[in-house]
Parts: sequence; structure tokens; C-alpha cells
Amino acid sequence: MHVAEHIGLERYGDPFDPKGDIIAMHELQRVLMPGGYLLFVVPIGGVARIQYNAHRIYTVRQILNYFNTLKLVDFSLIKDDGNFESPSNFRTADAQNYGCGCFMFIKPTDYLDHAM
Repeated sequence: MHVAEHIGLERYGDPFDPKGDIIAMHELQRVLMPGGYLLFVVPIGGVARIQYNAHRIYTVRQILNYFNTLKLVDFSLIKDDGNFESPSNFRTADAQNYGCGCFMFIKPTDYLDHAM
């Protein structure tokens, strides 16, 4: 939880790679077995951005696009005011500045590795 947004920003000794987070997300999809679940938690807001070299903030649409081989099962949100909303909706997520998006995905059982 809360790892991908740091990958490739050099803050924790990793090499600079502007696409490091995307590479990590593709790897998560690759190693997940068909029928397996993935809980993915990252900062969410209405505007995608990088906060200095500390972390990225994603939009819900970005995450859905990055995990396009998986099916979204559930989406929950810790909003800017600290309240937990489950299930949540994308409109509420888009209204946040620095929320915490909790995505539960499943890899379809008919998934083919060459689909990515």
C-alpha cells in the first residue's frame, strides 16, 4: 500500500525513471494469477501531479487505464476530510485534492499474458 506513487522519483534511493510507477503497475498485472485479487492504494485527486520528488497523485481514470487488463471490483476512498467512504464513486474522488483511493481489482480467469 502506498508504494507505486514513489517509484522512479529517486526519493528512496531508487533510480530516476518517469515511468517507474507504470512499469510497476504492469508488473503487478503480469504476476497476478487469473482469478487473483489486487488491492491497490494510492493518493487520488481531481488533478494528476507530482508533489516535488515525494510522490505522485493520480486520477481515478489514470489508475483504471493503467490496470486495463483487470476488472474493478470495488472502489473506496478516504476523503480529504479524513472520512472513509465505501463504496465511493469517481465524482467524489475527482473532487479531492489528496484523497486515498483504494481499488480492488480481479484478474479475469480468461486472461491471456499477451493481452498487455
